[in-house]
This record gives sequence, C-alpha cells and structure tokens, in this order.
Amino acid sequence: GFVPHVIIDTGRNGVVDMRHDCKNWCNIRGAGVGLKPTTETADPEIIDAYFWLKTPGESDGCSQTLPDGMQCPRYDSDCGSEDSLGTRPNEPPAPEAGQWYDYQIKQLAANARLSPSSGVESASTNIIELNSAVGMSIVNTTLHALSVNPFVGRSFYVNPVYSKELGLSISSAEGQTKATLEEMQDVPSAYWLDKKAKILGEGTGTMEGILADAAAKSPPQLVTFIVYDLPNRDCHAKASNGEICCTYNEDGTCDYDAAGDCTAGLAEYKSEYIDTIVSVLQKYASLVPIVLVIEPDSLPNLSTNMADPRCGNSATQTAYKAGVAYAVESIATAAPEVAIYLDAGHGGWLGWKNNMQDYVATIRSLGVTQHLRGFATNVAGYQPLGTMCPTYDWCLNNAHPEDPCCADPCHLTSEWDPSQNEHNYALHLRKAFSEGIAGFVPHVIIDTGRNGVVDMRHDCKNWCNIRGAGVGLKPTTETADPEIID
Repeated sequence: GFVPHVIIDTGRNGVVDMRHDCKNWCNIRGAGVGLKPTTETADPEIIDAYFWLKTPGESDGCSQTLPDGMQCPRYDSDCGSEDSLGTRPNEPPAPEAGQWYDYQIKQLAANARLSPSSGVESASTNIIELNSAVGMSIVNTTLHALSVNPFVGRSFYVNPVYSKELGLSISSAEGQTKATLEEMQDVPSAYWLDKKAKILGEGTGTMEGILADAAAKSPPQLVTFIVYDLPNRDCHAKASNGEICCTYNEDGTCDYDAAGDCTAGLAEYKSEYIDTIVSVLQKYASLVPIVLVIEPDSLPNLSTNMADPRCGNSATQTAYKAGVAYAVESIATAAPEVAIYLDAGHGGWLGWKNNMQDYVATIRSLGVTQHLRGFATNVAGYQPLGTMCPTYDWCLNNAHPEDPCCADPCHLTSEWDPSQNEHNYALHLRKAFSEGIAGFVPHVIIDTGRNGVVDMRHDCKNWCNIRGAGVGLKPTTETADPEIID
C-alpha cells in the first residue's frame, strides 16, 4: 500500500556536467545553484517539490588545511578530489562541513540556474569559476574539452603582433586591398609555436605573454596555438624544416638520412619544448580557454611520403609517432581543460580511401584518441571549402555532376579522391574514424586563412606562396554542419 512521493534537492545541481568523475561530491568546482524551490515539477503525481535541502554556500567538508592554517581534524580524502574546491593553488581552502564557504557560494551564484530557462544548463554553455587572483574566469573541464565545441560562446583573441605586421603592409596598400587589410587587423588567428624561444617570456610574441594578455580580458578570450617543433620536422618540405633534429649535421641542420630511434631528438623535444609548453598550460589553462593544433604535416607524411627517405627512415617515423603521442598525453594529463586537435592534412592529401585507411591505422597505433576533440584540416593550405554533400563519396563515379557540392577545381574525383573539398573531407574523416576507432567521433576545424579563391592553381599539388590566392572566411562557428565542424 506504499506509493511514495519524492522531493529533489536542487540547491547545487544547476550545472549538469562539471565533474571529471560523478563519484566526487565534496565542494565541487564549477557547480551552480539549481532551480528555486517549487511545486511545478516534471510530474506532480510523483515529485512533490524541488527544494534547497542542503543550504547553498555551506561547506561539504574541510580541505586538509583549514582557512586558519591549522590541519582539519575531520578531513575526508574525498574533499581532496580533483573536482573539489580548495585543491588548486589559487583557491582558498574549504572550512569544516556546515560552515560558510564564501568562495563556493560566489561560484554557485555565478553559475546559477534559478529557473528552467536561465543560467548554465549544460556543457554547451560556459562554466564560470572564481579565481582569487583574477576574479571570474571561463574554463573548460576535461569533459568539456572533449564533448563540447570549445569555440562556441567565446570571444577570440586577436594577437597584437599580427595586427602590427599587417600595419606594415597597410601603409603602402591602396583601395580595397587596404580596406581589407585594415579589417583583418581585428580578425583572430592562431599563433605558431614553431620555436622553443616562442614559449616563455613577456609580451605578445610568446605563448606565456599571449595567455597573460588573454587572461586580462573580460571575459578571458580563447587563444589558439599551433604546436609545431617535432624532431626532423616536415620531412617532405625543406622550406619548413625545424630546429630539433634526430641527428645534427655539422652546420646545425638535420641529417634526414641518419636512421635510428631518435633518442636524443625526442629527449630534446620532450624536455625543452613540450614540457615547457605544459608548464605554461598548467598556469593558464584554468584561466583562459585554449585550443591546440598538434604538429601539422607530420603524421600525414607517414601515410603518403614513405618513399621519400627523409620521411621513411626509422628515426623520422619514431620521432613523429612517439613525439605526437607524448605531446598529446602530456598536455591532456596536465591541462585537461585544453581542447586538442590533431593535424589531418587536407582532402587533396589524405582524401583517397587508401590514404585515409593508413592514416586511421597510424592514429589508432598512438593510443591518444581519448584525449582528442578531433582534427584540424587544411592547415596552411589552399584547398577550397566547397559545399558539403549528403555523403563523403557523393561525387565519385561522376554520380551527381550537376550537384554544386561536386564542384571539383582540383579534379580530384577523376583520380578517385572523394574529398574534393574540405567539407566533404570532414565527412570522410568523421566516417573513417568513427568506424575505425571504437568510441571516437571526431570533430573538425578547417583553416580558411588562404582558401578564399578556389581555382587559382595550375596544379593543386603546389602549396608554396600561391599566386592569386585570397583570404577565406573569417573565424566563425557558423559552419556547414556544426555537429561535425566546430
């Protein structure tokens, strides 16, 4: 004869997915006050009310060290979880259970969802947490970095160094070209970490300085960096060879013919480059939304250019695979808030089905997809966006020649490449990886910095300082398919 009714505590459940692990319960970072007490429930026949039973702002339990500096006699290790307030250097410790926690209540209020249509409801919106040094800051949690488009709802950082460089050309430009260059001064762009010297230091010519500048904005602005300094970098294109080598020639350049396991080069890459980047991310990842694109032109070369001895030798192969795996693992472990995209070339490079299959196998072998948001395509490239087709191979066999999405300025479909534009290449990446690696459903970002003209090349294999090219679409989240393209 017992037919129970229910009341639900909504005092602190206004954010649905702020925890790394839902087993964590003590003074949770990123939480928000939930619905105000009400009898207007989802089903009044079952749920009598939503009510604040645990008073928002009262501590769940103490940090190991109390606010007065004394050791907490009732410290519970669950209050030292990775999701618990008071466990980061910039967070004040939590008082004993039931005592007022000023830092927590301000966070709960900042993230409040007092009514069904207000506040932070899900991972698609920003989570705000408080920082004692800089006030409110927008961050991603690990879950957000993987499951949510990091660009949505953000303002993007415009690098003053790039604006200044444009100014040098504006002074001698005329007419519409000058007007466009002036407009470009306010357009955000990625910053390339192509030298170790660009990581540390003050000013907006370094990663550290850029993040400090972005953190000072209100709200902090999203910054995108290109991680680009592998040993034996860009093995198939001498123009962009890097500063770290598996084996050095006497003049300091890389000896790409030397085989081996690149032990010294990888040690340098890890300790002097990636580990330094990680140290900066640990300082700023909770303050500034950050996106990283990992090592353009590296792993794609292992799928298509193994016949080139510079790419095919054992040292280069080991450097690329071990280096990328270390970069992703180290960054994801130390700064899980950061969204990571791995470089995937472009449709005119890996778009053929056999190339794609090889690339999937390469990425699978690294064991890092659990840390990736997805892939970056057309980085520093000129491939056109085009129009997205219903399927990635819609245009093969001349199946739909009149469909605008089958426009093919590079004549790739006639060579059995279905990815004749970057939109269709994004479809190809999604399908190939979703089927090739269990549980991995990648998202894509596309470089539109230089693909504003679709048919300016005599041969689409040409990639260096292309005559007649134009700047493409300005950075935006309004893409052809936001479910795939961030």
